[in-house]
Amino acid sequence: MAHASASCYLLAVSYKGTVKNGVVILPRNAKLRNGTEVKVTPIAGRQDDDFTDMLVSVSKKVRGLPRDLAAQHDHYLYGTPKR
Repeated sequence: MAHASASCYLLAVSYKGTVKNGVVILPRNAKLRNGTEVKVTPIAGRQDDDFTDMLVSVSKKVRGLPRDLAAQHDHYLYGTPKR
C-alpha cells in the first residue's frame, strides 16, 4: 500500500508581497520552508507604472527635441501642417 506524503495534503495558500531589487519580499507571517517552489503572478497595473517610470527617465536624457513635440506630434510624425 502506497502512502501519500504530507505535502499532498498542503492547502493552497497565497501571500501578497513586493519585489525589491529583484527579490520577492513576503509578509512576516508567511510560513514557507526553505526551497519551497512558488508561483509568482504580478498584479496588473504595476508593470505599467514601471514602464512609465522608465519612459520618464529616458525622456529626461533625450536632447534636441522640439519644445512643441507633444502639441505638434502629427507634424513631426506625418508631416502634416502645424496647427
